[in-house]
Amino acid sequence: MIFESRHRRFLAEINIIPLVDVVLVLLLIFMVTAPMLHRGIDITLPRSSSNTITPDERLIISIEPDEAIYIGKERVTIFGLRKRLHEAKASNPMVSVYLRADSRISYGRIVQVMDEVKRIGIERLGMVTNPKGTTLEEESVDLS
Repeated sequence: MIFESRHRRFLAEINIIPLVDVVLVLLLIFMVTAPMLHRGIDITLPRSSSNTITPDERLIISIEPDEAIYIGKERVTIFGLRKRLHEAKASNPMVSVYLRADSRISYGRIVQVMDEVKRIGIERLGMVTNPKGTTLEEESVDLS
């Protein structure tokens, strides 16, 4: 009997089942606690009769392939654009302007519109583009 115990072979395999159990328990713990980490403090805000915080006003300027300029859905000339930009800047000095231009129009027309925006003193000017792989027909843009 002593002879048999000396020649016993040891199993050199790792039992993976307890490891999987531990990993699944840890996954479950992190899945339960992760949403709680980003939760803010629950407070009840006071009510006010006047709303002093207004959402960012933004203008969307579109330039069509025929080089027509639109603010929202309203067609304007370059002089009408200047007037509307003055009005927007006067009502909100931090107004944001987003420029949508067709890829087929001349670069000069885009620069002309951008120059009008900068001349008024509006510093927040963004260019609207489509992600690669999409066309305008695939993506509908709401201009309101």
